Amino acid sequence: MRDAWSRNRRPRFGRRARGRRWVGRMIGWMLGVVGLALLAWAVGFGWFYDHIEHERRVLPMPHADGIVVLTGGRGRVERGLELLMAGAAPRLLISGAGPGTHLGDFTPRDGIDAVSKAAAISLGHRATTTRGNARETARWVMRHHLHSVIVVTADYHMVRALAELHRHLPGLRLIADPVRRLPRGGGLDGRQLRLVAAEYTKFLLVRCGLGGFAAHHIEGHL
Repeated sequence: MRDAWSRNRRPRFGRRARGRRWVGRMIGWMLGVVGLALLAWAVGFGWFYDHIEHERRVLPMPHADGIVVLTGGRGRVERGLELLMAGAAPRLLISGAGPGTHLGDFTPRDGIDAVSKAAAISLGHRATTTRGNARETARWVMRHHLHSVIVVTADYHMVRALAELHRHLPGLRLIADPVRRLPRGGGLDGRQLRLVAAEYTKFLLVRCGLGGFAAHHIEGHL
């Protein structure tokens, strides 16, 4: 009886053991994939941050057909107006200015400069994301038949902004003019580190053709 019982039970125990081994291999495989993905993300993040660290304004600034400011942070509109007043380009687009915004709504100093150059300045009211900025810029560029544009936005935002602009305007010459927001030489605090990490993740989505997901699901306007 014992021998017959043992013969009947062994296959069941064998199947269970094989099932446990299969589950273990699957878990190990998934952990390996996750580990490789995290390693690739970390290496890419190092490249991304190093690019931000070494990004500099072009000096002297070459003359361009236009200037576009992507709104959302301190110093951007001021820098765009400074370039316009200095003659770096004959016209300026302030993209993502928001509904109902007028030239006199900027800070007092910027407002004075803006009003004095009103004929050369366009306000984009529709963009709420970086992809929206790119579309708004594309319409403005095509309307004025521009061939080169100076792009003004925050240093951490520049890489993704250029990627979106290249996607919508592949033949346009883009000149980056980053507004410095991160400290040089590292030393990011927790908030800055999260900001750069989120920006890098959104840049990866743009590179993978998922910029729409980044724009509508995880992007706060920068």
